[in-house]
Amino acid sequence: MQSLVLIPGAGLLAGAMNALAGGGSFVSLPALIAVGVPPVQANASSTVALFPSGVASAWVYRHDISPIGQVSMRALLITTLLGGFAGAGLLLHTSSQAFSFALPWLLLLASLALTFGRRIGEALRGRWTIHAYAVLAIQFLLGIYGGYFGGAVGIMMVAVWGLLDGRDIKGLNALRTLLVTVANASAVSIFIGAHAVQWPETITMLIAATIGGYLGAHAGRRAPSHVIRAGTLLLTYCVTLVFFVRTYGPSSWH
Repeated sequence: MQSLVLIPGAGLLAGAMNALAGGGSFVSLPALIAVGVPPVQANASSTVALFPSGVASAWVYRHDISPIGQVSMRALLITTLLGGFAGAGLLLHTSSQAFSFALPWLLLLASLALTFGRRIGEALRGRWTIHAYAVLAIQFLLGIYGGYFGGAVGIMMVAVWGLLDGRDIKGLNALRTLLVTVANASAVSIFIGAHAVQWPETITMLIAATIGGYLGAHAGRRAPSHVIRAGTLLLTYCVTLVFFVRTYGPSSWH
């Protein structure tokens, strides 16, 4: 009964969050763990469940996609795809216990990226520029992170790209959406091929997330951006705190 209520609700909220400001995995992953899906399988299932809404967003943005500086689109796509494969493979070779201990720190990293990523990118852009090859090297590492966990990876990508491209964040949004989807695509193929997906929960969440993404996109046109951002950050830090207490709190000491 808990699964029948929690999974669709989390899917709706996660899809809406991704459409509005990102961070949907902060809802989908804990919900899957809460109904008994092992942590590694929950992360894989969450990635698969949220993937179609990412594809839809990338399709909407398709006419606005352009390369970063002198880095070709082909190089960006291949680098991100390979990184996503590597990250997904790394996740499947991580024990549930090890992932459970790492998860609070991954959530904290993603929360900080959501909070400060844009500001850091703007500050760095005013002081440094980096070579295109360095951008590709970092993009590969971010692809690995995207395939392994992926929280706020799009914000991290934009912060790095800003060192080579003078466009504002809105101008980079289309490429961000595409490359996050590419990293997830490689991860999804690995997770499905390795039978790491809990399909009953995943399909339910996938349908709900798609609906949530559609509704969230429409709500985003009316809701003030600062309200959306504040709500997203409050939720992400609350979830992060819960996982730190759950993993490292007094109940884990015996």
